[in-house]
Amino acid sequence: MEKAYKVLAKQEGISNNEAKALIDSGLVFARGKKVVIARALISPATKFNIKNAGKPEIIFEDENLIAINKPYGMTSERVSEMFKAPLLHRLDKETSGVLLLVKNDEFAVAAKSEFKKLFVDKNYVAIVKGLVSDEILINEPIVTIKGKGGATSKVSKDGKTAISEVFPIMVVGKKSLVKVNIKTGRTHQIRVHLSSVDLPIVGDEKYGKNASERMYLHAYSISILGYNFIAPIPNDFNAFGFEISKKMKI
Repeated sequence: MEKAYKVLAKQEGISNNEAKALIDSGLVFARGKKVVIARALISPATKFNIKNAGKPEIIFEDENLIAINKPYGMTSERVSEMFKAPLLHRLDKETSGVLLLVKNDEFAVAAKSEFKKLFVDKNYVAIVKGLVSDEILINEPIVTIKGKGGATSKVSKDGKTAISEVFPIMVVGKKSLVKVNIKTGRTHQIRVHLSSVDLPIVGDEKYGKNASERMYLHAYSISILGYNFIAPIPNDFNAFGFEISKKMKI
């Protein structure tokens, strides 16, 4: 038996660090299942399948900002490095969609003030386990604990205000496609809130305790200081029978 990242490195002809990064990105599969632990012991004969999640694409750029459509499996920090511009906010590595980078200090100050005053409108789409037929308002404070393994959040009366509005879009089988509007931006807010009402996001292994090809959470739109950006719902959101086109508006 050998560590997964070492087997992958040999198979792909890449460095051990590159192999670890691929596994950590959630893009590596073996025997039809996602490889989630880079140091897990596996057979040296294991054959891997590496999924291509795509590259970040520029939605819009001017003298103030760059709006990026971030693929899942890539950190926000990596996008910042690629485009050589600071982040205005962050998306989880597992989340795709609109990510904003800033190009000058004056705009950054004004934009950050909008976030603090809760004037930024953010809409996400998610596929959840469970049936959603009516609007749901989740007004539960969230507390975040940061440790060596990263940040973990939970609903707690000792937390900070967090409000998520959930709207049904369509249902297929026992899964629902929903829109989630948030004003607050607590760490992992949508994932924690949906899990708290027994509607875990498909592929959310941390809070939903379920595995899939990816975590089906996408930052669909953001509006700030007169700007409005949309990243179309990815084609892979059709994986469970949802009929979604890139022209679809929510």
